[in-house]
Amino acid sequence: MTGEPVHIDFRKWGGKRHWQFDMFRLGQDEHGLWLWAPPGSPMQRGEEPAKFSKSTNVKLVPDGKWWTAIWAWRRNHDVYVDIITPPKWDGNRVEMVDLDLDIVRWSDGTVEVVDEDEFLEHQALFDYPPRLVDTVRATTARLAVAVEAGHEPFGRVAASWMAQARGMAEDPRD
Repeated sequence: MTGEPVHIDFRKWGGKRHWQFDMFRLGQDEHGLWLWAPPGSPMQRGEEPAKFSKSTNVKLVPDGKWWTAIWAWRRNHDVYVDIITPPKWDGNRVEMVDLDLDIVRWSDGTVEVVDEDEFLEHQALFDYPPRLVDTVRATTARLAVAVEAGHEPFGRVAASWMAQARGMAEDPRD
């Protein structure tokens, strides 16, 4: 593997462990830090048994933003955007609190906001502050438009990073 490993530490509101996995530094540009992982990389949600990725994945962690995104090579979705609290770095570990709402651009180009039910449930269960709810809603609305329109980094930029990652992973699936 090339690039330093980075541990991705997704949490839920209140600190409960969510998704945990490692990726490798790919590069940085005006959009943020790009990471990658080859097929077969382990990932674990909470205390569930580990799962293994079926494809090369590329992740963007923008600095100070309320979102992060992951692109999967030849999966049923092109990009999956998680709405999060701004990332907090501690060396080669980045922690983000998942705020439930996600934006998915499916392989057919359709863009959908998902997990609205989870957001409403957690909003009541965890007593999300009103300002947090407003920020999540505004961020989701703005990003859904950007993803649908293919504004960068949701256009060609990610494809370039994916090509680099696939070359390093020697991903034979074309």
